[in-house]
Amino acid sequence: MKRLFIKTKQQKLWLEKLYHLEESFKQSAEKTDALAVFPKDNIQQLVNIGYSQITLPKHYGGEGLSIYEMVLFQETLASFDSNTALSIGWHLGVVGDLYEQKLWKEEALVDYAIEITKGALVNRSVSEKITGSPTRGGKPGTQAVKKDGHWVLNGRKSFTTAAPVLTHFLTSAWIEEKDRIGFFLLDRNLQGLSIDETWDVIAMRGTGSHDLVLENVVVDETQLVELPNKKNGKFNGWILHIPACYLGIAQAARDYAVHFASYYTPNSLKEPIGHLPNVQQKIGKMDLLLTQARHLIYSVAEAADDKVRKNLLTNEVAVAKYTVTNYAIEIVDLAMRLVGAQSLGRKNPLQRHYRDVRAGLHNPPMDDMVIQQLAKTAIEREENKSIILT
Repeated sequence: MKRLFIKTKQQKLWLEKLYHLEESFKQSAEKTDALAVFPKDNIQQLVNIGYSQITLPKHYGGEGLSIYEMVLFQETLASFDSNTALSIGWHLGVVGDLYEQKLWKEEALVDYAIEITKGALVNRSVSEKITGSPTRGGKPGTQAVKKDGHWVLNGRKSFTTAAPVLTHFLTSAWIEEKDRIGFFLLDRNLQGLSIDETWDVIAMRGTGSHDLVLENVVVDETQLVELPNKKNGKFNGWILHIPACYLGIAQAARDYAVHFASYYTPNSLKEPIGHLPNVQQKIGKMDLLLTQARHLIYSVAEAADDKVRKNLLTNEVAVAKYTVTNYAIEIVDLAMRLVGAQSLGRKNPLQRHYRDVRAGLHNPPMDDMVIQQLAKTAIEREENKSIILT
């Protein structure tokens, strides 16, 4: 089904590079999950083939690939290993957004592009236990105070995905003297910066989403790279790396179930269970949901890449995340129902897919916020229509 969405030779070449890693990534996925270890070797292999540079524009020395292509590759990668895909996905999304929206001064963008081409990895560190998800509007507990011409940062960030390998942390902090949030680009080796290995969960166990701890971390003025306004808080097309990951997990679960149905023949039957009508209903429903989800996410990604059409997008990125993630959960559930009790075995990949895919519910934007924003947009449009008519 995915072949329909491969358009160019360049996309085929990148997919070939990823498929060379398929077997090793699939083999390490079970260990990553069972031991909750971060897949450092996988990430390094991706860096080695230049994958960490795909969303960096060509003008800055990167591959200059699109949101659409990122979705295509991230979906593929997640079907091999979800933890690896989600971890590198955050880096890709942050880089794509930074350079598309020119969120930093040009000099800072040029300097950091050089670091990316050398293998630098970055993620935003924004979540905190005391504020919950930053998308809900909470003010950071992390503080930045000016002292002797430098900024001094103190605080703790949670859910810092890929913390074991990040070279930089794009960290939000409340700046009292400016009465606003600022983002500081923090080097991993700064004195007072440490990682507290708190990540102990049942889903996406290998993403290393530990706490970032800042204790009197001193940086100069140049490290204050962003002072976002309310407009910057909107979701952008690069966040589609999230649903792409869960779509890949769903595809992997579906493939396992179809293979199982095609070959499993209990002694009560003369042919594989795939010939049974009730099993075919499950397979058909999985493929129906996959088709709907895939057409939606690629359609939105294509629009987000278009210079004209992207200005018409309102809630489509959020809708894609909501729909794809929830469909993915249903697909994995159907796969487990088809395979039956065997899917609960610790060595069976379906139980891992079942746990990992549910993590998508807790990635932004959350379901309730998507629905609420759709309603707000509908009401706002109706009210504006009334104003125009009067």
